[in-house]
Amino acid sequence: MILIVTDTTRRDHIGAYGNDWIQTPNLDKLAAASLRFTRAVPEAMPTVPARRSIHSGMRTFPFRNWVKRSGNESGVWGWQHIPDDQPTLAELLSAGGYTTILVSDNPHTFKPSMNFARGFKSLQWIRGQEGDDYMPPWLADDRLIDRYLYQDAGGEELTSKGENLLLANELRQYLANNADRVREEDYLCAKVFRTAARMLESTPPDQPFFMSIDSFDPHEPWDAPRHYADLYDPDYADPEPVSPRYGKSDYLTQRQLKRMRALYAGELTMVDRWIGYFMRQAEQLGLLENTLVIMTSDHGMALGEHGALGKPSFALWPEMTDTPFFIRHPDGKRAGEAMDYFASTHDIAPTILSFVGIEPETRFDGVDLMPTLDGKMPSDSRDHFTSGMNNYVWVSDRQYTMISKNDGSDAKLYDIVADPDQQNDIAADNPDIVEQMFALVLEDAGGEPLPSYG
Repeated sequence: MILIVTDTTRRDHIGAYGNDWIQTPNLDKLAAASLRFTRAVPEAMPTVPARRSIHSGMRTFPFRNWVKRSGNESGVWGWQHIPDDQPTLAELLSAGGYTTILVSDNPHTFKPSMNFARGFKSLQWIRGQEGDDYMPPWLADDRLIDRYLYQDAGGEELTSKGENLLLANELRQYLANNADRVREEDYLCAKVFRTAARMLESTPPDQPFFMSIDSFDPHEPWDAPRHYADLYDPDYADPEPVSPRYGKSDYLTQRQLKRMRALYAGELTMVDRWIGYFMRQAEQLGLLENTLVIMTSDHGMALGEHGALGKPSFALWPEMTDTPFFIRHPDGKRAGEAMDYFASTHDIAPTILSFVGIEPETRFDGVDLMPTLDGKMPSDSRDHFTSGMNNYVWVSDRQYTMISKNDGSDAKLYDIVADPDQQNDIAADNPDIVEQMFALVLEDAGGEPLPSYG
């Protein structure tokens, strides 16, 4: 089995989901060979909660087993390690005789307080993403710093505020970590998928394997080789807005925002290229003939559509919540078809174990999605789904989507049939529907009050 997780990947930026301006030929090819889910949403966000549910098959919403630790970010947003009493997918597969391999450049899952490598016999950590303290910061090229840092729409230096000074320092660390890049093959996402391809070549031919590939890209900073962004915005000459300031987008000019969208699109196209490289290697080795492939992401990214930028917890609109989810069966079951089931991150473990015939001793919160490949519904029909991030919650059925704080206040309600882009908030005129939708949140969360985080 192969599991591919890419960070910060918007569903509406992939051709297979209807995008007509961003080049994603390899993801489109994978989708054409897969059952594609059109209502997939992570069961909780952001990075660590989503991956915790991927590897455990258990819900974290509303950040279950949360423990506040003063001065430690693991007490924020539900960023907790996998509980010791929850077996991981890799542990169960390893016990079942599978070679288990993790290839990743995601810095958060390798922090000392985390334990996401549980059960993997081979661990390949590609270092250098984001603020990873990997190389000395003075290795950063100041010419790149000048090229990447810019003024806001009012002319104020972004580094003059504390939050932006932190952003600049993180960018400097990132550039130092990657100071030796010469070719595209030296970029971190290329290293991840090239390493994964080499690991495929070395897996024992007489032993089944499970490979988890976790690419931090297309997470910011969006600094793919310039020709990628120029595919979508060829005439930009100013400093590059490669990292957003989370919150409102109005600190950028419309020209800067257009370039930021092109930078993100370019980063996704680069990731797509290296996914294609990996999949071609797997095909040439003959592995796709009997290998299940699942691809998904942990969340999306706001790029100004609702006046928000980055991943602020209040911005749980489609650009943040809607993620890709493909299941490619080796027999081609339902290849190229779409399904509007609320598939989610915690369904991955039970689905993979079902495919290989391993019965776990403990019950999962997620459901087995294998029946969907035979045209059937999973055991849980899911007429609605809930998710959340920090102190905000999200709930949707096939008529309405509601976003609110986790005490029910500041609610926004959208009729997603009439208004799929969620531009018209109808909460004020429909308090009864708001109340009904929040009741679904409380039901899935195990009662009230919901805890407050951070």
